[in-house]
Amino acid sequence: MRLLGMVLVGATFYAFEIPNYFDWIVKKTQYLKGIKATLSKTLLAILYFNPLWIARHLLFIKIFSGQFEAIGFHLLEIAFWSFLVNIPISFIANYIIQNQFKLKWRFLGSAIFSAIMAIYYALSDTLFS
Repeated sequence: MRLLGMVLVGATFYAFEIPNYFDWIVKKTQYLKGIKATLSKTLLAILYFNPLWIARHLLFIKIFSGQFEAIGFHLLEIAFWSFLVNIPISFIANYIIQNQFKLKWRFLGSAIFSAIMAIYYALSDTLFS
């Protein structure tokens, strides 16, 4: 059920939300040049996958795993530490995705990176509890 539920969320909610956010990044940074543009795109992408996003992802995992008793505000604390620890990795990955990939490939690049990070987010519950 967990796998099916997360696939459903990924194929619907995330599939709509993430490409639209990346389009917004492009529009927001279109007049910036050089290092300012590069860093802005990277930081805006990192900010998208913030502790609230991670907590929501953990919430989905708990719901689809049937672990309703494990849902609580502690998921925000786990998400905060998960976010802090993954900043260096996210910075490098999002730098590459936002500045090296053409817009039409950013969603795919982000989807692949997000799939890897989804494993990390699921492990965050164990690592940071």
